[in-house]
Amino acid sequence: MAGSAAKPPRAFLSYSYDGPEHREWVLNLATRLREDGVETILDKWELEPGDPLPQFMEKAVRENDFVLIICTPRYKERSDRRIGGVGYEEDIITAEVFTDRNQRKFKPVLRTGEWDEAAPTWLRGKVYVDLRGEPYSEEQYQDLLQSLLGTRPKPPPVRSRSDAETPKPDPVREEEADASDAPFEPIKILGIVEEEVGSPRNDGTPGCALYEVPFRFSRVPPEDWADLFVRTWDSPPRFTSMHRPGIARVYGDRLVLDGTTIEEVQRYHLDTLKLVLQETNKAYSEHLATEFRRAEAEKARRREQANQICEAMKKIKFD
Repeated sequence: MAGSAAKPPRAFLSYSYDGPEHREWVLNLATRLREDGVETILDKWELEPGDPLPQFMEKAVRENDFVLIICTPRYKERSDRRIGGVGYEEDIITAEVFTDRNQRKFKPVLRTGEWDEAAPTWLRGKVYVDLRGEPYSEEQYQDLLQSLLGTRPKPPPVRSRSDAETPKPDPVREEEADASDAPFEPIKILGIVEEEVGSPRNDGTPGCALYEVPFRFSRVPPEDWADLFVRTWDSPPRFTSMHRPGIARVYGDRLVLDGTTIEEVQRYHLDTLKLVLQETNKAYSEHLATEFRRAEAEKARRREQANQICEAMKKIKFD
């Protein structure tokens, strides 16, 4: 569809060829990030025989929003000694860092080894994401994803001194409280992100009058909720003759209808969006309730088993 400002962040993955397993791991990481709303750039997908490698590297480092540096002991060796493609990439990266001072563009990801033996010299003092292990830490991955999407938690507002001096009631403490017991707060659509609305190509090709229309959610939805929303949009309970399945995508706190117009949204899609949002919140809330009941039943079963074992042990005597 037509280009617009409402584009997902782009990230280039810089890595060394440590072997087939490592290359497969990098490929899987790049694929997962794309599924989670980050447009990853990988040499395996971009380069064909005959393409100039230096030109690709320079463009990949300079034109993407982020560069993910997959750190391993081999990567460190080749980077510090300026060997091969990794060494050439470091020349480009360090030049951009010192010129533009854009430190947060470059995200170190520790894959194997200890940090001191895997990080190139210029990265040693930086905070890194630890994705070692099989499977790697989901918490660390989500931290990286939020950083790329710009959805990291913001600090709470600073209260005035008068507010701070106002006595607050003590929080209620409940032993063995389970977060999954908390009711699901429905996600809302706050409105259209005006500055990110796309523009039609108008070049005479099919669909050239359509463009992207982005919306902002009230918060970043869970991944399962986002998948459910897209599936419900593709097959809603009710829709008009102008409904366009396949144009909805969710990333971060954004919903994008990629292939419509503001006029279509106003005349045809608005009621469908409201219905899809309602159905998704309802279905997701029911899903959480079902999972909570299942978890409670499992805990009850385990407690019962533990009690049975305890009673049986009391009856076992060796004297």
